[in-house]
Formats: sequence, C-alpha cells, structure tokens
Amino acid sequence: MCGIVGFFQLANAEGTALRATVGSMSDRLYHRGPDDSGVWVDAEAGIALGHRRLSIIDLSPAGHQPMHSRCGRYILVFNGEIYNHLELRKALSGRIDLDPDKGKVLWRGHSDTETLLTGIACWGLEATLNRLVGMFAFALWDRQTRTLTLVRDRFGEKPLYYGWIGKGDNRTFVFGSELKALRSHPAFDSPLNRTALSQFMRYMFVPAPNSIYENVYKLEPGCLLTTQDLLSCSPPTQALKPGERHETSSMIRWWSLENSIINSRQTPFTDEYEALSVLEQQLRESVRLQALADVPLGAFLSGGVDSSLIVALMQDQANHNGSAPVKTFTIGLEESAFDESSFAFAVSQHLGTDHTNLIVKATEAQSIITNLPEMYDEPFADSSQIPTHLVCMTARKEVTVALSGDAGDELFGGYNRYIWGPRIWNRLSQMPFSFRNMMGSVIRSLPIDALDTLGNSFNQILPGLLGISRLGYKANKLANKLSYIKTKADLYQSLVSEWENPSQVVKCNRNLIAGDRDLYFDNIRGLSDFEQFMYYDTIHYLPNDILCKIDRASMAISLETRVPFLDHRVAEIAWRLPSHMKIRGNTGKWALRQILYKYVPKALIDRPKTGFSIPIGQWLVGPLRDWAEELLNERNMELDGFLHPKPIRKRWEEHLNRRSDHSSSLWAVLMFQSWVQAQKK
Repeated sequence: MCGIVGFFQLANAEGTALRATVGSMSDRLYHRGPDDSGVWVDAEAGIALGHRRLSIIDLSPAGHQPMHSRCGRYILVFNGEIYNHLELRKALSGRIDLDPDKGKVLWRGHSDTETLLTGIACWGLEATLNRLVGMFAFALWDRQTRTLTLVRDRFGEKPLYYGWIGKGDNRTFVFGSELKALRSHPAFDSPLNRTALSQFMRYMFVPAPNSIYENVYKLEPGCLLTTQDLLSCSPPTQALKPGERHETSSMIRWWSLENSIINSRQTPFTDEYEALSVLEQQLRESVRLQALADVPLGAFLSGGVDSSLIVALMQDQANHNGSAPVKTFTIGLEESAFDESSFAFAVSQHLGTDHTNLIVKATEAQSIITNLPEMYDEPFADSSQIPTHLVCMTARKEVTVALSGDAGDELFGGYNRYIWGPRIWNRLSQMPFSFRNMMGSVIRSLPIDALDTLGNSFNQILPGLLGISRLGYKANKLANKLSYIKTKADLYQSLVSEWENPSQVVKCNRNLIAGDRDLYFDNIRGLSDFEQFMYYDTIHYLPNDILCKIDRASMAISLETRVPFLDHRVAEIAWRLPSHMKIRGNTGKWALRQILYKYVPKALIDRPKTGFSIPIGQWLVGPLRDWAEELLNERNMELDGFLHPKPIRKRWEEHLNRRSDHSSSLWAVLMFQSWVQAQKK
C-alpha cells in the first residue's frame, strides 16, 4: 500500500522545479508510505511522478518506485496489491519477446509492481487489467506516445483524485491518492464545489466523480482515464463519463459491475449444496491470496458474520499449515449498548486466535474528532470513522496488514434495508400520500427512548424475528422521509439520505443542487427489489463510504487493509446465487451463515445487526455539546456563507430537547464545519 502523486503541465518546464514540486506533494502522503520515496520527471514532456512506499511485498530496493519497465517505454507509480501476481509471473516468464537474448524475463525483484509493469509491456494495459486480482490505483506514463493513464480497481478500494488546476501557462493536470497532495501544488486554486456540498449533506459523503473542489474529481471504480498534449487542449467543464472524450482526454470503463451481474445471472446456481461449496472454495482461495505478505498480518474481528467468517477461514488455514494463531483485533466502548466486543471475544476464543480486545473510553474516542478533517481531506460524516480508526490504531501496534469483512453486506444481502425496504414499499405504494404523512407524524410523536425500549424487548422475547437495534432512531428516520417517497428509487434514495432536501441547508443555485440526486437507478433485468438495492449500494455506498472510511482510517497510521469479499470472483459467485440464498425470511447473508456455522456455533453469531456505531447522539447532548455549539453558531455559519443556519439550529434544538434524534444529519453539518475551520488554518 502506498501513496501516488503527480502532475502533467505545459512542456519545457525546469527539471529542478518539477522535482521540488512533486517532492513536496509526495511528502504530504508520508503516512501512506513511510518506508521509501521516489520522484521522476521529464522536463521536456512536462511530466512529474512521485511515490511514497509502504513495503508489503519485496521489502528490498527492487520494489522502489517510480518504476521503469525493462523496455524503457513505461514508468509506473502504483498503490495497492496484486494478489495473483505470482501466477501472472509464471505466465510472463515464458515470453521470449521480452528478452530475446535469454528467452525469458529477467526479474529484478519479486514485487507485484514489477509484475504489473511487465504485464503491461507484454500484454498491453487493458488485457493486463482483466487478468488482475487485487486492489489498485496507479498512473502510467507512456514515453513513446507521451500519454498519461490513470486506472482504478473494480470496486474502488484504492482512492485516486485528479483534476485541472491553474490557468494559462500555469494550467496543470494533477493527480494523487489524497486531496492534500493536490492542494500542495502551487497552482491549486479550486473553489468549493457547492453541488458536491449538497451531495455531502444528503449522503454524508461526496460521491464520485465529484470532490469537494471544483474541477477536481474522483476516478470512478473500474475506470481508466488517459490524457496527453495539454498544450493544445482546454480542461473539461465537468468530469468525463465513461465513453466520453474531451479533446485529448478520454474516459473508458474497463470493468462494469452491471455487465458482471448480467454475465453471472446467465449461469445461476440451482443446487444449494453446490453453491455453498463453490462459494466456500473461492472464499478460502481469496483469503489465502490476501494473507500473503512479507510483514506481520492480522484481521479485524467484530463478532459479526462477515469478519467472523474471514477470520475463521484464516485460522483454519493457519491450523492446517502449522502457523501461529491469527492475530485479531476488536475495540469496545464503555457504553454497554454500543459495545459488542464480548461477541468478538467469544468468537476468538472458539477459533483460537491471538486476540486483542481494547475497551475505549469515551474521551479517547472523542479525541479523534479533531483529526478527522486532516484524515479525510474533504467532508465525511459516517461516524463509525471514529471506532474504525481506533481499531486500526490498535492493530498497527502489532501488524502492518489487516484483513476485514467489509462488503459482505452489499454482496450477500446484509443490511436491514434489503429486508424491510421492499416490504415498506409494498405497503406504502398502497397508501394515499396524505395517510403516509399522518403516519409519519404519529411515529415522530412517539418518544425515541420508548421505541428503543420496545425494540429491545422484542429482540429479547423473539430473538432474530425483528433483528433491529435502536428501533427509535430508525423509526424516527423513516418517519421523516415518508412524505418524500413516491417510487422505489425514491425509497432507496430516502434510506441512504440524511438531509432529504439539501437546498434547505446549502446556499447554492437550486439547479446545481438538483444534480445531487444523480444516482444510477437503471433497473437490471431479472433482479429483485432488494437486489436492486444491493447493486446501488455496491456502486455508490460501498466505494464512497465504506471503502473510503477504511482506507483513510488505516492509511493515516500506515496500516494496509485488505477485503477478501471484493475479490471479483467472489462477487461473480454472489450474483449467481438465487435471492433466497441471500435473504431467507428475516435473515440476511444466508449463504455466508451456512458456511460460517461449520466453524463457529450458531449461538455465537445470531443476533440483531447493529453496525460499527458509537453513541454520537448521546455525546452531542453531553461531552461534545460545547464543541458542537461553537461550530453551529448561527453568526459564524452566516459569515462562512455556505449553509443556511436556521433549519440547522432547529434540528439542533430538537435534538437537545430529545424530541427527535438528528444525530446523523447534525454530524454531517459538524463534519463540514470542522473541515471549513481546518481550511482556514
């Protein structure tokens, strides 16, 4: 895992200046790669590449970047891991055309970066990409055609920002793993993107392809951008979509989830035993590949289905290999209602892992908050960013690589909205619009604490039937949205939105705000309602929230995280499963559970899904109240000129009075305000 950065500007620049600038940009990514650094420039072409290295595979200088191909044509800066690179090396080693004198490839080292670069030189870029199993974001300079190409992996595990900054002779194309590197370029002058701000207020993150800055974008998962000859072109006015071209820049989608789903559905499983066997075999292979490293390795363990299955497969392989127990890591919170560490401990005891369980005090968790603007570079408001960073800090004391159970929900039907969303829609679609509004008012009138108590009682009396924790918060959230829901797409949008109408809070042209709803709601033929929701989550929520969260939380302290569920071969199998093998009755992730029960007793796993949450609502009326009050100061918000303070203050007062739980929407405002204040320093 590493950090990459670079820029491409008008030719005939001074080489020393290029080195100084790209070196400065690279230094801003030190946390992503503290083990080594490198820069390469071609002043005549106006290209500069920088790299920070976290050594995982091949710790020797042979893995140094920027890396040159043996033929001298390509220079590469790479962030990620190619898990099947040893298999690719075998295929490449017999290629005579790479070294005609000796009839084989002469490898300089055993890094996956060298394997990737050699594959590109031998097979071509797109053919090589289709062979890769891994997570990656990289920049490739072709000296022959003077073309810069940016590439991002299939699901968006690794980040990559790019954009056009400066004007006239200072016009520059920049890219990097994090926005802080782009901001350090002397020509950076991009103002805040108010459409992106409205998207953030809706979703709690800025979805690709936008970033919080105008003219700076996120490369979308599975996409490839090429650009050349900047002297003769002007920057596009918005992000290129796959298949579009603007003068000398073009974007293509080299891998499509939609196409992968369509292909997978052509060979559906009809036998449950076969399906579970194939799925388990592929998961074991994915875990085996991702457990390879030249540095200490462990895993996160929450005690839920996904992380428990990944750890169970890791430990089973360790037992067969005679290896030491897998190192597993969990954190718990002092507040018992939010502490699930005892479940993780029970699973670790059963599996026999070397477990670290850290109970975190509220003050320790709260101390992370001031670091969030620097960690995420743009507003990001999934409050589980706090415990995620804390568990990463705990793991980093003993390991450099950690496997996680992320993406199990999106691929195998784990979120409560997959179960209840279609059922809610079936009921709502039969109700007059006026009745929905009345029902929402009734729910909002009920005390949140009473609903929470009722939900907990049902879960104790009938465990697994309802499967919903924090019933009061979730019922209140649904009640606030009932008046907006007119279609299934609206329902999905409402379930993943906080501020349903960002124009209430964002000072912006309403036409710009209208663009914040630009989601992919194209129905894929043959998918059930909840599978459509899973598809939307995989292209929207997963890369922009879940994967962004774990990348920044881990790389801030130089920890590499890996996600076995996102081996694309696992995803292909997941989409071959019939609906009833994902959700059966009121239970999600049915297929994963059947495999997990072979390693862990059912009694240790089955309980309502809660997620990796913290009591942010309680903290806002308690120890964080003064901090929040300062950021939500009406006069300061008016002076900053980004937000309308009155609706925000109204929600704040309702939250303080416990009339409604507005913790998530208020957290979005607080994270934006924190980011704004950090930009002023």
